[in-house]
Amino acid sequence: MGTARYLEIADELRRAILSGAHPVGGRLPSESDLASRWSVSRGTVRQAVATLAAEGLIGSSQGARRIVLRHERRHSFGELNSFAQWAEGVGHEVRSRFLSRTRRPATAEEAERLALPAGTEILAVLRLRTLDGEPTMVERTAYADWVAAAVEALPEDCRSVMDSLAADSGIVAHYGEHLIDALPAGSEDARLLEIRRGGPLLRQRHTSATRTGRPIEWSDDRYRAGSVTFSVSNSVVATPLERHPGAGER
Repeated sequence: MGTARYLEIADELRRAILSGAHPVGGRLPSESDLASRWSVSRGTVRQAVATLAAEGLIGSSQGARRIVLRHERRHSFGELNSFAQWAEGVGHEVRSRFLSRTRRPATAEEAERLALPAGTEILAVLRLRTLDGEPTMVERTAYADWVAAAVEALPEDCRSVMDSLAADSGIVAHYGEHLIDALPAGSEDARLLEIRRGGPLLRQRHTSATRTGRPIEWSDDRYRAGSVTFSVSNSVVATPLERHPGAGER
């Protein structure tokens, strides 16, 4: 299946913005001009510019022309994409390294999240991710038993596990659920991210599942403070952002 046309247009506009062709404070061409340029409908153009607005590259207010904003590392949940896809899409160099891959029985939470019987063997993975050479995220992922062998076969410096699973094994994530909170860095996180122990971390926990709803992974990703901003867009006609109390508030 080919890439959706609006994503191709968003990618071209993104590169133009990051290259300086559309400077900060300037305006993009009008929707009608962009539609004519790519021979698409204005609706397709609106989807493309909405993608860039969710990333923080352009203003989110409605109108024929959008203002280019100062760029920041903003990761939107509007599209289900991998860390590597997002980072490279907004002009950053991303590198990843497996630190460990261990088969062991699932914890009670992992079994529940992965819809597996208690004690089922899963693959526990520890990875370090960097942006532009800077340690950015520590990723701890439990992969379901049925994808474990495919993940074990990947090279140590695999750019993106999910992209590789899709390309090599036909395992594609279609659904995701994200939980976001903050916590202090423990000894291992502090060492890997090169920060002080107890320093603030932004944590994103998420599940990914196939088109049929079969869970693929349950991941606990911890970001160094200030490295990434998460973005969620909603409206009265879309599913709103849900807020849940922390463990101490229940």
